[in-house]
Amino acid sequence: MAGSDENNPGLIGPGNVQGALHPGVHKFTAVSSNRRALSNINRNIVAPLYPCAINKRGISEKFAAQLANKKEPPKQEVKLNHHPSEPTESDDDDDDDCTIIDAEELKAIDDFSAPVFVQHTEAMLEEIDRMDEIEMEDVAEESLMDIDGRDKKNPLAVVEYIDDLYTFYMKVEKNSSVPPNYMCQQEDINERMRGILIDWLIEVHYKFELMDETLYLTVNLIDRFLAIQAVVRKKLQLVGVTAMLLACKYEEVQVPVVEDLILISDKAYTRKEVLDMEKLMVITLQFNISLPTPYVFMKRFLKAAQSDKKLELLSFYIIELSLVEYEMLKFSPSLLAAAAIYTAQSTLGGSRQWSRTNECYSTYSEEQIMECSKLMVSLHENAGTGKLTGAHRKYSTSKFGYAAKIQPASFLLDSSF
Repeated sequence: MAGSDENNPGLIGPGNVQGALHPGVHKFTAVSSNRRALSNINRNIVAPLYPCAINKRGISEKFAAQLANKKEPPKQEVKLNHHPSEPTESDDDDDDDCTIIDAEELKAIDDFSAPVFVQHTEAMLEEIDRMDEIEMEDVAEESLMDIDGRDKKNPLAVVEYIDDLYTFYMKVEKNSSVPPNYMCQQEDINERMRGILIDWLIEVHYKFELMDETLYLTVNLIDRFLAIQAVVRKKLQLVGVTAMLLACKYEEVQVPVVEDLILISDKAYTRKEVLDMEKLMVITLQFNISLPTPYVFMKRFLKAAQSDKKLELLSFYIIELSLVEYEMLKFSPSLLAAAAIYTAQSTLGGSRQWSRTNECYSTYSEEQIMECSKLMVSLHENAGTGKLTGAHRKYSTSKFGYAAKIQPASFLLDSSF
């Protein structure tokens, strides 16, 4: 073999061919006994499926599983033609990258401008890139967001303590809840009367332009008081007015005077009656007024939902409809808030929407809030009918973005949960 190299300077021996290859290839498995010109030899270089791919990228487990499931005919190993007396490097090295094959055996491949394996490799790399992009999009979409990151320099946001605060609220919210059947203890009033009272207080709250927190605390004080203290029918409105007065003293900067509340009650009660009821209420509740209401959780969960004004208004509209309904007392304040935001998101989006961030900060999964959400959808559908339309009229104004005119998410009623 060495003699043939010296007598044929125009031909290239095995040692010289290595330098003629492109940088990605280092060895040859075997060389045929018929030596050929360099141009023909280059045409017979077949790129293996993986080792010769330039800038090879790792294959994700997801894509590898898809490749394993594809039904492709097995590729047959090409046998090399070499002289029996010539030792082959493949006998010593199993990690060879490329192979030179006799032209007669690859006659069909020579008819193409690029080998079939090279074309297949390029298509595979494109598929890998595409799958990686899809996987990265999925990860970005499902990633958990730090909703407090932008408020680290705001001392009023108390970022260092906010998680501990809401963990505490979750623990103590059961103290602000009432038995869902407490009306059974009342002899002279019922849940229908309670609904009328709260519907009226929503209008009073709107006319006095009070803070949102005041309304939720007012309803909470009423329910907690009625769950302990028996009240006659003619004193029920007095309980409502007094609860609003206490809530205003706790939440508002400018508190309505007692005379204003008496006037809006059509002078049904005297000043002394209001003050006496105030004393009875705070003693009955043991002065325990600082408890988390649905409003506390609404602000936190809306932040996790990255809400805009439209979502915020619709969420508050839905939860105010729930305040009127005695049936909704079986849900905790945090669950009511989560369900209201979930229902509002689904209503505006046209499909069920509950992200990992929503679930993390609310601690509720979509399945856990679905029962409450379905009831809220039913309330939304019937909001403009009947006599209890205070919230519907309130949110039908431009100030509240005409939220009451948005069509309810009726498709949630057919949910599989």
